[in-house]
Amino acid sequence: VALVGPSGGGKSTLANLLLRLAEPTSGRIICGGTDLADVEAREWRRRIAWVPQRPTIFNATLAENLRLYKPDASDQDVAVAVGTAALGELVASLPNGLETVVGEGGRRLSAGQTQRIALARALISEAALLILDEPTAHLDQETELELAAAINDAVAGRTALIISHREEPIARADRTLVLADGLLTEGVAA
Repeated sequence: VALVGPSGGGKSTLANLLLRLAEPTSGRIICGGTDLADVEAREWRRRIAWVPQRPTIFNATLAENLRLYKPDASDQDVAVAVGTAALGELVASLPNGLETVVGEGGRRLSAGQTQRIALARALISEAALLILDEPTAHLDQETELELAAAINDAVAGRTALIISHREEPIARADRTLVLADGLLTEGVAA
């Protein structure tokens, strides 16, 4: 599902409600027939992989950062995610490859690299729900096109909410929802 709308229209707020980082002041949120108020927030979040607009990078190795959602991910899972998220060049440039400590906040990384790390984390996870908030932000057009296709392949079989101002990441969505003036409406189907 693609979620589009003007800046400040509430797209990230909606994501925060789905993530249970905020609670509704009225009404209910029901996912898959389950009222989220009936599920412990921590348990609910274990079912979700989130790619925020400004990902957090920890003072740990790149491999550890990639395994955030699935600490026991195999080396093969990590390698596939690195390839899918177009991180191969970064890994090759680091002195110890995946075992390089990337520094608190990813200070050694560009904004686009941190965004791709966050995407790779989500791809490694086994989460049934992926929330991708501007997943191709900070990327050049060529990398955006490459990642948009990879995202489409990677979310197959899972539910994904892709929030974007840019057309490429949402071009292949099954449904498009428009959030404007506090109202959520069905958009043009892809």
